[in-house]
Amino acid sequence: MDHAATTPLDPRVFAVMKPWLTEKFGNPSSFHSSGKEAKDAIEAARVSVSKNLSCRAEEIIFTSGGTESDNLAILGFARANSSVGPSTGFGTGKHLIISAIEHHAVLEAAKRLEKEGFEISYVQPNLEGIIELDSIKTLVRPDTVLISVMLANNEIGTIQPISEIGNWIQKIRGAKQYPVFHTDACQAAGALELSVEKLHVDLMTINGSKIYGPKGTGALYIHHGLRLQPLQFGGAQERGLRPGTENVAGIIGLAAALELAQKEKNKESERLTVLRDKLISEILKNIPKTQLNGHSKNRLPNNVNISFLDIEGEALLLYLDAQGICASTGSACASASLDPSHVILAIGRSPEEAHGAMRFTLGHSTTEKDIDYVLKVLPPLVEKLRMFSSTRL
Repeated sequence: MDHAATTPLDPRVFAVMKPWLTEKFGNPSSFHSSGKEAKDAIEAARVSVSKNLSCRAEEIIFTSGGTESDNLAILGFARANSSVGPSTGFGTGKHLIISAIEHHAVLEAAKRLEKEGFEISYVQPNLEGIIELDSIKTLVRPDTVLISVMLANNEIGTIQPISEIGNWIQKIRGAKQYPVFHTDACQAAGALELSVEKLHVDLMTINGSKIYGPKGTGALYIHHGLRLQPLQFGGAQERGLRPGTENVAGIIGLAAALELAQKEKNKESERLTVLRDKLISEILKNIPKTQLNGHSKNRLPNNVNISFLDIEGEALLLYLDAQGICASTGSACASASLDPSHVILAIGRSPEEAHGAMRFTLGHSTTEKDIDYVLKVLPPLVEKLRMFSSTRL
Protein backbone atom coordinates (compact mmCIF):
# COMPACT_ATOMS: atom_id res chain seq x y z
CA MET A 1 0.00 0.00 0.00
CA ASP A 2 2.97 2.33 -0.51
CA HIS A 3 3.84 2.12 -4.20
CA ALA A 4 4.21 5.91 -4.43
CA ALA A 5 7.40 5.77 -2.36
CA THR A 6 8.92 3.13 -4.63
CA THR A 7 8.04 0.07 -6.65
CA PRO A 8 9.65 -3.38 -6.87
CA LEU A 9 11.88 -4.09 -9.85
CA ASP A 10 9.86 -5.80 -12.57
CA PRO A 11 11.43 -9.22 -13.33
CA ARG A 12 11.20 -8.42 -17.05
CA VAL A 13 13.25 -5.27 -16.45
CA PHE A 14 15.82 -7.15 -14.39
CA ALA A 15 16.20 -9.73 -17.18
CA VAL A 16 17.15 -6.94 -19.60
CA MET A 17 19.56 -5.39 -17.08
CA LYS A 18 21.28 -8.56 -15.89
CA PRO A 19 23.90 -8.94 -18.66
CA TRP A 20 25.01 -5.35 -18.07
CA LEU A 21 25.49 -6.07 -14.37
CA THR A 22 27.77 -9.03 -14.97
CA GLU A 23 29.67 -9.86 -18.17
CA LYS A 24 29.04 -6.63 -20.10
CA PHE A 25 30.95 -4.09 -18.02
CA GLY A 26 32.54 -1.78 -20.57
CA ASN A 27 32.83 1.95 -19.96
CA PRO A 28 30.74 3.78 -22.61
CA SER A 29 33.52 6.37 -22.98
CA SER A 30 36.12 3.76 -23.91
CA PHE A 31 37.13 3.41 -27.58
CA HIS A 32 37.38 -0.39 -27.66
CA SER A 33 34.60 -2.77 -28.68
CA SER A 34 33.37 -3.33 -25.12
CA GLY A 35 32.99 0.40 -24.59
CA LYS A 36 31.27 0.87 -27.93
CA GLU A 37 28.82 -1.91 -27.07
CA ALA A 38 27.89 -0.10 -23.85
CA LYS A 39 27.63 3.25 -25.66
CA ASP A 40 25.34 1.76 -28.31
CA ALA A 41 23.12 0.25 -25.59
CA ILE A 42 22.75 3.65 -23.91
CA GLU A 43 21.84 5.32 -27.18
CA ALA A 44 19.27 2.60 -27.90
CA ALA A 45 17.76 3.26 -24.46
CA ARG A 46 17.73 7.00 -25.21
CA VAL A 47 15.80 6.36 -28.42
CA SER A 48 13.33 4.15 -26.53
CA VAL A 49 12.69 6.81 -23.89
CA SER A 50 12.34 9.54 -26.51
CA LYS A 51 9.70 7.55 -28.39
CA ASN A 52 7.61 7.22 -25.23
CA LEU A 53 7.89 10.99 -24.66
CA SER A 54 7.38 11.86 -28.35
CA CYS A 55 10.62 13.84 -28.56
CA ARG A 56 14.06 13.63 -30.13
CA ALA A 57 16.59 11.20 -28.70
CA GLU A 58 19.12 13.99 -28.20
CA GLU A 59 16.62 15.78 -25.96
CA ILE A 60 16.93 13.07 -23.27
CA ILE A 61 19.53 13.31 -20.48
CA PHE A 62 19.97 10.37 -18.10
CA THR A 63 20.39 11.14 -14.39
CA SER A 64 20.43 9.40 -11.01
CA GLY A 65 16.71 9.92 -10.38
CA GLY A 66 13.85 12.36 -10.04
CA THR A 67 15.60 14.62 -7.53
CA GLU A 68 18.62 15.19 -9.75
CA SER A 69 16.42 15.74 -12.81
CA ASP A 70 14.27 18.28 -10.94
CA ASN A 71 17.35 20.07 -9.62
CA LEU A 72 18.96 20.18 -13.06
CA ALA A 73 15.76 21.53 -14.60
CA ILE A 74 15.12 24.23 -11.99
CA LEU A 75 18.63 25.27 -10.98
CA GLY A 76 20.27 24.55 -14.30
CA PHE A 77 17.80 26.52 -16.38
CA ALA A 78 17.35 29.44 -13.98
CA ARG A 79 21.07 30.01 -13.55
CA ALA A 80 21.75 29.77 -17.28
CA ASN A 81 19.00 32.22 -18.21
CA SER A 82 19.10 34.87 -15.50
CA SER A 83 20.98 37.14 -17.91
CA VAL A 84 21.25 37.28 -21.66
CA GLY A 85 24.46 36.73 -23.60
CA PRO A 86 25.50 38.41 -26.87
CA SER A 87 23.81 35.92 -29.19
CA THR A 88 21.81 33.46 -27.12
CA GLY A 89 18.38 34.73 -28.10
CA PHE A 90 17.09 33.93 -24.63
CA GLY A 91 15.34 36.33 -22.33
CA THR A 92 16.70 37.58 -19.10
CA GLY A 93 14.93 37.26 -15.80
CA LYS A 94 15.15 36.09 -12.23
CA HIS A 95 11.51 35.26 -11.59
CA LEU A 96 10.06 31.75 -11.38
CA ILE A 97 6.55 30.44 -10.71
CA ILE A 98 6.43 27.20 -8.74
CA SER A 99 3.35 25.25 -7.66
CA ALA A 100 3.05 25.19 -3.86
CA ILE A 101 2.42 21.43 -3.87
CA GLU A 102 5.56 20.35 -5.71
CA HIS A 103 7.87 17.61 -4.50
CA HIS A 104 10.62 18.86 -2.17
CA ALA A 105 13.13 18.29 -4.99
CA VAL A 106 11.54 21.27 -6.76
CA LEU A 107 10.67 23.34 -3.70
CA GLU A 108 14.13 23.09 -2.13
CA ALA A 109 15.75 23.96 -5.44
CA ALA A 110 13.52 27.05 -5.59
CA LYS A 111 14.55 28.02 -2.05
CA ARG A 112 18.18 27.71 -3.10
CA LEU A 113 17.53 30.13 -5.96
CA GLU A 114 15.90 32.60 -3.57
CA LYS A 115 19.18 32.72 -1.66
CA GLU A 116 20.90 33.53 -4.94
CA GLY A 117 18.69 36.54 -5.61
CA PHE A 118 15.89 34.98 -7.64
CA GLU A 119 12.25 35.75 -6.90
CA ILE A 120 9.83 32.83 -6.56
CA SER A 121 6.04 33.09 -6.75
CA TYR A 122 4.27 30.06 -5.31
CA VAL A 123 0.94 29.33 -6.97
CA GLN A 124 -1.64 27.81 -4.62
CA PRO A 125 -4.01 24.95 -5.55
CA ASN A 126 -7.77 25.03 -5.13
CA LEU A 127 -9.41 23.01 -2.37
CA GLU A 128 -9.29 19.84 -4.48
CA GLY A 129 -5.56 20.20 -5.09
CA ILE A 130 -5.74 21.47 -8.66
CA ILE A 131 -3.42 24.22 -9.91
CA GLU A 132 -5.71 26.40 -12.03
CA LEU A 133 -4.47 28.26 -15.09
CA ASP A 134 -6.07 31.53 -13.94
CA SER A 135 -3.96 31.40 -10.78
CA ILE A 136 -0.81 31.17 -12.88
CA LYS A 137 -1.89 33.98 -15.20
CA THR A 138 -1.99 36.48 -12.35
CA LEU A 139 1.63 35.72 -11.41
CA VAL A 140 3.38 35.87 -14.79
CA ARG A 141 5.71 38.85 -15.26
CA PRO A 142 7.96 40.07 -18.08
CA ASP A 143 10.97 38.63 -16.22
CA THR A 144 9.41 35.20 -15.58
CA VAL A 145 11.79 32.62 -17.04
CA LEU A 146 10.37 29.32 -15.75
CA ILE A 147 7.07 27.83 -14.53
CA SER A 148 6.96 24.42 -12.83
CA VAL A 149 3.83 22.37 -12.13
CA MET A 150 3.92 18.61 -11.54
CA LEU A 151 1.84 16.36 -13.80
CA ALA A 152 0.29 14.48 -10.86
CA ASN A 153 0.81 15.11 -7.17
CA ASN A 154 2.77 12.48 -5.28
CA GLU A 155 0.81 12.88 -2.03
CA ILE A 156 -2.84 13.43 -2.95
CA GLY A 157 -2.73 12.12 -6.50
CA THR A 158 -4.42 15.08 -8.19
CA ILE A 159 -3.81 15.30 -11.93
CA GLN A 160 -2.96 18.79 -13.10
CA PRO A 161 -4.17 20.52 -16.31
CA ILE A 162 -0.65 20.52 -17.75
CA SER A 163 -1.69 20.58 -21.40
CA GLU A 164 -3.95 23.58 -20.83
CA ILE A 165 -1.24 25.45 -18.91
CA GLY A 166 1.46 24.56 -21.43
CA ASN A 167 -0.65 25.59 -24.40
CA TRP A 168 -1.27 29.01 -22.81
CA ILE A 169 2.42 29.49 -22.02
CA GLN A 170 3.37 28.79 -25.62
CA LYS A 171 0.86 31.39 -26.81
CA ILE A 172 2.00 34.19 -24.51
CA ARG A 173 5.69 33.78 -25.22
CA GLY A 174 5.25 33.95 -28.97
CA ALA A 175 8.65 34.30 -30.61
CA LYS A 176 10.36 34.50 -27.21
CA GLN A 177 11.79 31.36 -25.65
CA TYR A 178 10.61 32.06 -22.14
CA PRO A 179 8.98 31.40 -19.81
CA VAL A 180 9.69 27.71 -20.26
CA PHE A 181 7.45 25.08 -18.71
CA HIS A 182 8.72 22.20 -16.52
CA THR A 183 6.67 19.30 -15.20
CA ASP A 184 7.65 16.60 -12.73
CA ALA A 185 6.09 13.42 -14.16
CA CYS A 186 7.61 10.93 -11.71
CA GLN A 187 4.33 9.74 -10.23
CA ALA A 188 2.41 10.01 -13.49
CA ALA A 189 4.70 7.99 -15.76
CA GLY A 190 2.94 4.68 -15.19
CA ALA A 191 -0.57 6.04 -15.59
CA LEU A 192 -0.78 9.11 -17.83
CA GLU A 193 0.07 10.39 -21.29
CA LEU A 194 3.70 11.54 -21.47
CA SER A 195 3.85 13.10 -24.92
CA VAL A 196 5.73 16.37 -24.46
CA GLU A 197 4.05 17.65 -27.62
CA LYS A 198 0.53 17.05 -26.29
CA LEU A 199 1.45 18.38 -22.85
CA HIS A 200 3.24 21.44 -24.30
CA VAL A 201 6.17 21.16 -21.87
CA ASP A 202 9.81 22.14 -22.34
CA LEU A 203 11.31 20.14 -19.47
CA MET A 204 10.05 16.86 -18.00
CA THR A 205 11.33 14.77 -15.09
CA ILE A 206 11.12 10.95 -15.04
CA ASN A 207 12.11 8.53 -12.25
CA GLY A 208 12.79 4.81 -12.73
CA SER A 209 11.94 3.66 -9.21
CA LYS A 210 8.30 4.79 -9.52
CA ILE A 211 7.62 2.63 -12.60
CA TYR A 212 9.03 -0.76 -11.55
CA GLY A 213 12.48 0.17 -12.79
CA PRO A 214 15.79 0.32 -10.91
CA LYS A 215 16.34 2.80 -8.09
CA GLY A 216 18.89 5.52 -8.72
CA THR A 217 17.80 6.08 -12.33
CA GLY A 218 16.06 9.00 -13.95
CA ALA A 219 15.81 11.12 -17.07
CA LEU A 220 15.23 14.73 -17.97
CA TYR A 221 13.66 15.84 -21.23
CA ILE A 222 15.18 19.13 -22.37
CA HIS A 223 13.56 20.79 -25.38
CA HIS A 224 16.01 21.34 -28.21
CA GLY A 225 17.82 24.66 -27.90
CA LEU A 226 17.31 25.27 -24.19
CA ARG A 227 20.42 26.30 -22.24
CA LEU A 228 21.12 24.71 -18.86
CA GLN A 229 24.06 24.99 -16.51
CA PRO A 230 25.41 21.67 -15.22
CA LEU A 231 25.30 20.98 -11.49
CA GLN A 232 28.37 18.75 -11.59
CA PHE A 233 31.66 18.93 -13.43
CA GLY A 234 34.31 16.51 -14.57
CA GLY A 235 33.33 14.96 -17.89
CA ALA A 236 31.54 15.36 -21.20
CA GLN A 237 28.94 12.63 -20.70
CA GLU A 238 25.28 13.48 -21.34
CA ARG A 239 26.17 16.59 -23.32
CA GLY A 240 28.27 17.82 -20.40
CA LEU A 241 25.16 18.28 -18.26
CA ARG A 242 25.59 15.09 -16.26
CA PRO A 243 29.30 14.16 -16.16
CA GLY A 244 30.50 10.83 -14.84
CA THR A 245 30.58 7.24 -16.05
CA GLU A 246 27.05 6.26 -17.06
CA ASN A 247 25.01 3.71 -15.14
CA VAL A 248 24.59 1.46 -18.18
CA ALA A 249 22.47 -1.25 -16.55
CA GLY A 250 20.32 1.35 -14.80
CA ILE A 251 19.74 3.33 -17.99
CA ILE A 252 18.76 0.20 -19.88
CA GLY A 253 16.45 -0.78 -17.02
CA LEU A 254 14.82 2.66 -16.93
CA ALA A 255 14.09 2.52 -20.66
CA ALA A 256 12.62 -0.98 -20.39
CA ALA A 257 10.47 -0.02 -17.39
CA LEU A 258 9.13 3.08 -19.13
CA GLU A 259 8.33 1.07 -22.24
CA LEU A 260 6.35 -1.47 -20.20
CA ALA A 261 4.63 1.21 -18.10
CA GLN A 262 3.36 3.09 -21.12
CA LYS A 263 2.34 -0.08 -22.95
CA GLU A 264 0.34 -1.44 -20.00
CA LYS A 265 -0.91 1.77 -18.39
CA ASN A 266 -4.49 1.74 -19.70
CA LYS A 267 -5.30 -1.79 -18.60
CA GLU A 268 -3.55 -1.42 -15.24
CA SER A 269 -5.09 1.99 -14.56
CA GLU A 270 -8.56 0.58 -15.15
CA ARG A 271 -7.91 -2.26 -12.69
CA LEU A 272 -6.43 0.00 -10.02
CA THR A 273 -9.20 2.59 -10.31
CA VAL A 274 -11.77 -0.02 -9.27
CA LEU A 275 -9.69 -0.98 -6.21
CA ARG A 276 -8.96 2.68 -5.38
CA ASP A 277 -12.61 3.68 -5.46
CA LYS A 278 -13.60 0.72 -3.30
CA LEU A 279 -11.02 1.62 -0.68
CA ILE A 280 -12.08 5.28 -0.64
CA SER A 281 -15.81 4.66 -0.47
CA GLU A 282 -15.61 1.97 2.22
CA ILE A 283 -13.31 4.02 4.46
CA LEU A 284 -15.49 7.13 4.20
CA LYS A 285 -18.64 5.07 4.78
CA ASN A 286 -17.47 2.90 7.66
CA ILE A 287 -15.04 5.10 9.59
CA PRO A 288 -16.50 8.33 11.01
CA LYS A 289 -14.67 11.66 10.93
CA THR A 290 -12.70 10.91 7.76
CA GLN A 291 -12.24 13.06 4.67
CA LEU A 292 -10.70 12.50 1.27
CA ASN A 293 -7.81 14.75 0.29
CA GLY A 294 -7.61 15.74 -3.35
CA HIS A 295 -10.07 15.45 -6.23
CA SER A 296 -12.46 12.50 -5.99
CA LYS A 297 -12.04 11.44 -9.64
CA ASN A 298 -9.31 13.54 -11.27
CA ARG A 299 -6.56 11.69 -9.44
CA LEU A 300 -4.04 8.95 -10.09
CA PRO A 301 -5.70 5.51 -10.32
CA ASN A 302 -3.63 4.12 -7.46
CA ASN A 303 -3.80 7.01 -4.96
CA VAL A 304 -5.92 7.19 -1.80
CA ASN A 305 -5.19 10.00 0.69
CA ILE A 306 -7.56 10.34 3.65
CA SER A 307 -7.40 12.37 6.85
CA PHE A 308 -8.47 10.51 9.99
CA LEU A 309 -9.47 13.15 12.50
CA ASP A 310 -8.49 12.99 16.18
CA ILE A 311 -5.48 10.72 15.63
CA GLU A 312 -1.82 11.13 14.68
CA GLY A 313 -0.96 9.69 11.29
CA GLU A 314 2.44 8.47 12.49
CA ALA A 315 0.79 6.39 15.21
CA LEU A 316 -1.65 4.84 12.74
CA LEU A 317 1.25 4.14 10.38
CA LEU A 318 3.04 2.11 13.07
CA TYR A 319 -0.12 0.18 13.98
CA LEU A 320 -0.75 -0.65 10.33
CA ASP A 321 2.84 -1.76 9.88
CA ALA A 322 2.45 -4.17 12.80
CA GLN A 323 -0.45 -5.72 10.87
CA GLY A 324 1.63 -6.13 7.71
CA ILE A 325 0.27 -3.05 5.93
CA CYS A 326 2.78 -0.56 4.51
CA ALA A 327 1.36 2.92 4.00
CA SER A 328 2.68 6.46 4.47
CA THR A 329 1.79 9.85 5.86
CA GLY A 330 3.13 11.68 2.79
CA SER A 331 6.24 11.87 0.67
CA ALA A 332 8.95 9.37 1.62
CA CYS A 333 11.53 12.09 1.03
CA ALA A 334 10.06 14.04 3.96
CA SER A 335 9.48 11.08 6.29
CA ALA A 336 12.14 12.24 8.76
CA SER A 337 10.16 15.42 9.43
CA LEU A 338 7.29 15.62 11.90
CA ASP A 339 5.93 18.74 10.25
CA PRO A 340 2.46 18.40 8.68
CA SER A 341 2.39 17.85 4.93
CA HIS A 342 2.79 21.09 2.96
CA VAL A 343 0.46 19.60 0.33
CA ILE A 344 -2.40 18.93 2.76
CA LEU A 345 -2.01 22.39 4.29
CA ALA A 346 -1.99 23.99 0.83
CA ILE A 347 -5.44 22.60 0.00
CA GLY A 348 -6.90 24.30 3.06
CA ARG A 349 -6.74 21.56 5.67
CA SER A 350 -5.87 22.44 9.26
CA PRO A 351 -2.59 21.26 10.85
CA GLU A 352 -4.62 18.71 12.81
CA GLU A 353 -6.20 17.36 9.63
CA ALA A 354 -2.79 17.24 7.98
CA HIS A 355 -1.28 15.32 10.88
CA GLY A 356 -4.04 12.73 10.54
CA ALA A 357 -3.52 12.21 6.80
CA MET A 358 -2.69 8.72 5.54
CA ARG A 359 -1.67 7.81 1.98
CA PHE A 360 -2.38 4.38 0.52
CA THR A 361 -0.94 3.77 -2.96
CA LEU A 362 -1.72 0.60 -4.89
CA GLY A 363 0.49 -1.27 -7.33
CA HIS A 364 0.84 -4.23 -9.68
CA SER A 365 0.66 -6.75 -6.86
CA THR A 366 -2.33 -5.18 -5.08
CA THR A 367 -5.46 -7.33 -5.20
CA GLU A 368 -9.03 -6.97 -3.99
CA LYS A 369 -8.08 -9.34 -1.18
CA ASP A 370 -5.50 -6.80 -0.04
CA ILE A 371 -8.11 -4.03 -0.08
CA ASP A 372 -10.49 -6.18 1.96
CA TYR A 373 -7.74 -6.85 4.50
CA VAL A 374 -7.06 -3.15 4.93
CA LEU A 375 -10.78 -2.46 5.33
CA LYS A 376 -10.97 -5.16 8.02
CA VAL A 377 -7.90 -4.03 9.98
CA LEU A 378 -8.20 -0.25 9.67
CA PRO A 379 -11.47 0.62 11.51
CA PRO A 380 -10.58 -0.98 14.88
CA LEU A 381 -7.10 0.56 14.79
CA VAL A 382 -8.56 4.03 14.23
CA GLU A 383 -11.07 3.49 17.02
CA LYS A 384 -8.32 2.31 19.37
CA LEU A 385 -6.13 5.33 18.65
CA ARG A 386 -9.04 7.70 19.14
CA MET A 387 -9.73 6.12 22.53
CA PHE A 388 -6.11 6.69 23.52
CA SER A 389 -6.36 10.26 22.33
CA SER A 390 -9.54 10.98 24.30
CA THR A 391 -8.04 9.35 27.42
CA ARG A 392 -5.02 11.63 27.25
CA LEU A 393 -7.33 14.64 26.91
